[in-house]
Amino acid sequence: MARTHISGFPRIGAHRELKFAQESFWRGESDDTYLRSVGKALRARHWELQRAAGLDFVAVGDFAWYDPMLNLTALLGALPQRFGFEPATLSLAQYHELARGNAAQSALEMTKWFDTNYHYLVPELDAETTFDGGVDWFFDEIDEALALGLTVKPVLIGPITYLWLSKSRAAGFDRLSLLPKLVVRYLRILDKLKARGVEWVQLDEPALCLDLDAEWLEAFSGVYNVLCDEGVNVLLATYFGTVADHASRVAGLPVHGVHIDLVRAPQQLHAWHSALPADKVLSVGVIDGRNVWRADLGEIAGSLERLHTQRGESLWIAPSCSLVHVPVTLAAERRLDAELKSWLAFATEKLTELSTLAQALRDPAAAEPALAAADAALGSRRASGAVFNVLVQRRVAAVTDAMASRRSPFAERSRVQRHSLKLPLLPTTTIGSFPQTPAIRQARAAYRRGDLRALDYLERMRAETATVVRKQEALGLDVLVHGEVERNDMVEFFADKLWGYAFTENGWVQNYGSQCVKPPIIYGDIYRPEPMIVDAACHAQSLTERLVKGVLTGPVTMLEWSFVRDDQPRSTTALQLALVIRDEVLDLEKAGIRIIQIDESAFREGLPLRQADWPAYLDWATRAFRISASGVCDATQIHTHMCYSEFNDILPSIAALDADVITIETSRSSMELLDGFGEFAYPNGIGPGVYDTHSSRVPSVDAMRRLLERACEVIPAERLWVNPDCGLKTRAWPETEAALTNMVLAAGALRQKLATQADAERQ
Repeated sequence: MARTHISGFPRIGAHRELKFAQESFWRGESDDTYLRSVGKALRARHWELQRAAGLDFVAVGDFAWYDPMLNLTALLGALPQRFGFEPATLSLAQYHELARGNAAQSALEMTKWFDTNYHYLVPELDAETTFDGGVDWFFDEIDEALALGLTVKPVLIGPITYLWLSKSRAAGFDRLSLLPKLVVRYLRILDKLKARGVEWVQLDEPALCLDLDAEWLEAFSGVYNVLCDEGVNVLLATYFGTVADHASRVAGLPVHGVHIDLVRAPQQLHAWHSALPADKVLSVGVIDGRNVWRADLGEIAGSLERLHTQRGESLWIAPSCSLVHVPVTLAAERRLDAELKSWLAFATEKLTELSTLAQALRDPAAAEPALAAADAALGSRRASGAVFNVLVQRRVAAVTDAMASRRSPFAERSRVQRHSLKLPLLPTTTIGSFPQTPAIRQARAAYRRGDLRALDYLERMRAETATVVRKQEALGLDVLVHGEVERNDMVEFFADKLWGYAFTENGWVQNYGSQCVKPPIIYGDIYRPEPMIVDAACHAQSLTERLVKGVLTGPVTMLEWSFVRDDQPRSTTALQLALVIRDEVLDLEKAGIRIIQIDESAFREGLPLRQADWPAYLDWATRAFRISASGVCDATQIHTHMCYSEFNDILPSIAALDADVITIETSRSSMELLDGFGEFAYPNGIGPGVYDTHSSRVPSVDAMRRLLERACEVIPAERLWVNPDCGLKTRAWPETEAALTNMVLAAGALRQKLATQADAERQ
């Protein structure tokens, strides 16, 4: 019989228990004993869900206090030397300092996990890095599960993927040179698993889905020829794309099984079925681990039946990837439309889907009721009139190329904007959001419960906006924002004002650390019935003589940070979103807002893993942004913001967006990201972030000034803006005001220095 397993389960808890325990610990309101107890209870609960669903293994090692890559770094003992922590005695407080920084050290760099919205912490490696071992938390969790009588399958990020995703502390350092030492540490880990009687271990190598150099591909042979001889069966797991072109290479390794993603890349099945010997496990990811739609269980069961006949017990079935990318359970959703709810499956429901597929192979008659229910839900969705809007479809069909171009090139627009906006050299601004205080959150919760009338809620938000505007004026910022006080989330806020979206009460997904998002669900064609932020932007502008930016979320980010319908191309949905954002931009301009920011934080996130597939995505994604932004006149300045992404390999497409100003995250990498913009000769305005808003650390004036001076070496000062890395929603006011005060002083100091130099040159 086919065995069932998963690569991971959401660790935050159905009610975000881990988030609240983490934040309590960070505030000093609870100790590590309490935090550990919450983690232990969550692990036990999630293992029980897997056991109750009839899975053959429970996944262990998928839990993390902040991030699995950081957990692995702590397990390996590969801590950054600059922190001075002892690997074997790392405390939870120190662990979180690695993730969040402290008074002396900035946090580890953070970036996106492949093409998902999850962020991982980037290990820092150099020639002095050792893998002599660190904390034993991984083994403690295995012992917990074994004590509960569970059959465990530990899950770890594989050594090649770990090195590939790491960062070299020294320029030119070859991370692969560390591989022999790293393999020795993995051998010790496998020895400890063998001593515990563990039968299988899963080593995740999603880097195989990327365009790897020959030396990295060759490294797999050396590594797995060693690791697979330790008495523990190794399941090499891939996901997020195809690895068909490596099937022969991997099948020739002495691994005991391979997991492939048949949701993202169903076409690879034939290559693997042909290449992988019948005595090796083929684990097929047939349940979508990244989206919330119910699976077509009847069709999948039919495909599996044929495969099971051919492979027998060497066939395993699983979700495509870890379920960390979807919410925990539908059970807590009481307000979702009943029909729409019947179309969905969250992590807990996906366990049931997996169990149903296994039952269909074992006893088709017993599985028939569940298969019929799934088929009925799919039929309901396909037949629903709520999905389609003829007016939207007609408008999409009428889009022209002219709608994707500004009226004048940047050089002409910038002259008009300099005259119109009258901003100083190195203008200072923020990304958009300011601290979401307890008072703001309480008012929002009261309004949602019906305890606060709409007019009273509006007045409270306007009062909060006035406070934000006054504070920005006092800080001396040049371009203000209204603070986004009324926005719970940069995507959900706008989605709530559009037709074609649905919303959950508790559909939380971990973004990083304790930061959770609640992605809305795009189930139908998207339409804007009325303006979304014009009133709020105009109110903020009425409170000050300084310029106020109108801040919107762009079409690609609205797409990527939602659970997207899977019954039409993503490019079509992106175009629908672009048109509604375009309407809002034009309404803001008409209302007198002269700077409009269209955030595209997820622009690179949607990039396919293989470069051969990039052009098609970049074409429609760039076009969607340009359609959203290009209707305005030359005097209206369009900004965009992108964070936590490497852009150097797609700079032509970033330039093709033709935003007047782009703001990016650069502080954690000490402006390294900016070098590519300089080498490319990026033509438009750019605001490289000068401090990390995901840490409570307040950098000094000198630290920010040095970063700005570094930026001036790459980008002409007349095209530079000064801003933080990202929004300030998660920060507290004291640290926010302190950091922005230093930022404004740093900009002023550099302005004075540049003016003095200019005077000297004129003389």
